[in-house]
Amino acid sequence: MNPLKTVGSVVGRPIGAVNKALTKPTSRTTPGGVARFFSPKPSLEKMLSGRIVLITGASSGIGKAAALEIGAAGGTVVLVARGEEKLRETADEVTALGGTAHVHPCDLTDLLAIDALVSNVLARYGKVDILVNNAGRSIRRSLTLSYDRFHDFERTMQLNYFAPLRLMLGLLPGMRERQFGQVINISSIGVQTKVPRFAAYIASKAALDTASDAFQAETQDEGVRFTTVHMPLVRTPMIAPTTLYDNFPTLSPEEAGHVICDAIVERPRRYSPAFGRVASLADSITPEIMDMVRNRGFKMFADSQAAQTPGSTPEAPAEESVGQRLFVDITPGTHW
Repeated sequence: MNPLKTVGSVVGRPIGAVNKALTKPTSRTTPGGVARFFSPKPSLEKMLSGRIVLITGASSGIGKAAALEIGAAGGTVVLVARGEEKLRETADEVTALGGTAHVHPCDLTDLLAIDALVSNVLARYGKVDILVNNAGRSIRRSLTLSYDRFHDFERTMQLNYFAPLRLMLGLLPGMRERQFGQVINISSIGVQTKVPRFAAYIASKAALDTASDAFQAETQDEGVRFTTVHMPLVRTPMIAPTTLYDNFPTLSPEEAGHVICDAIVERPRRYSPAFGRVASLADSITPEIMDMVRNRGFKMFADSQAAQTPGSTPEAPAEESVGQRLFVDITPGTHW
């Protein structure tokens, strides 16, 4: 059985044809908005009225793009990242668009610093209505190159799981007391497709997904919503070291930021690219076939020079082969 042909037939499109619709997370009416399909959709402005939105990783990329769109809708954002200068630049842009922005530099790898951040934010603003856990670290490195790099897994888990968990534990009591709140976790399509070389990254994101699922079960009747966004590849500084991705189709930060704003409007449980949902379903039915597909992708794409020699200068992006382009086409949005 040819695993590429199998996946192509499941997706239901000619192999080799790029379908951009499969790359982008589904928008306002599906999947999270299905229940609201026949009812009027509130505007982003209405959903943000009187709300405080805390965004981590707000100095660039997806977080900054979301902050700007929220600002343009008249929202109030609490901007969190390590670098104060870039945060202030984001805040100035939010203010110019008509929004209100507050700058709170914080090293999210420091749990005590997160506790201080939560205390400071609650003391100054009284509440946080919407928490966007966007800050993250990605590591692309194969098992063979990871035997002596346990710290990669520790560092990734710290920023991608323990940091947002600490923020949730600090802010959820107020949300539950007020009977309103939303936590938007920026996860990855990799959690659904279980791609090779990303064990550290997707394990940390899967941990956050699963903890949020458990929390949702406990708060379902309390007006608190946990939204998981399985984001496909986005053209941000996080993927810049992997020059292979220079040739991959990606979302822009603005498109990804708009997905977050859609999530504020719809309050869905999940936003996922169509291919991610197909891959997850196929994996639950026949993991052996998906293992073959993933192994094919693993053999087709090499470790980067930076992964093989940490600290080295990134190499120029290699020219794609026909086979690589075909594989990228039939697994849109997936980071190999």
